[in-house]
Amino acid sequence: MFNAAQVDGYVLPEEIKDLGPIARLEGADRFVSATGARIEHGGDRAYFDGAADRIQMPAEGLFTGTKTMTRDEGYYATLVHELVHWTGPAHRLNRQMGKRFGDKAYAAEELVAEIGAAFLCAELGITQSVRPDHAQYLANWLQLLKDDGHAVFAAAARASEAAAFLRKGRSPS
Repeated sequence: MFNAAQVDGYVLPEEIKDLGPIARLEGADRFVSATGARIEHGGDRAYFDGAADRIQMPAEGLFTGTKTMTRDEGYYATLVHELVHWTGPAHRLNRQMGKRFGDKAYAAEELVAEIGAAFLCAELGITQSVRPDHAQYLANWLQLLKDDGHAVFAAAARASEAAAFLRKGRSPS
């Protein structure tokens, strides 16, 4: 999941309509709650705030669906992506997370978060959808993969560690 501000050429609609609360996915809510992550809602973008050790999510009503993914699934796919980032700080899994869009550590962390989110979405029964406006964002991953042929394997390993870390707090279904 990507922040629209990070996608070159993507223009946000002038007025974004609040569609109201999403439909709850009980299993996903249980999973997220069991992680113990601090999650706040508001604003118009999703991100992990390392300084405050919290996940910031947009209001649920700002999520929209696609042809292959409901708005509810979009919300949860974004949330588990941010949960993977939440596992990165030194007091959890100690990943180098990068400081800005475009640097190698940032690209690697985003790859970890996307792979980890894919693992968790599959486990939680959440459909993920790749959108055409992701192409420019993915260029950073392509450069990372060109520079290091093992990057995808390292990212998948870190993503697996993050998913396992998040599962530890999960109560039995």
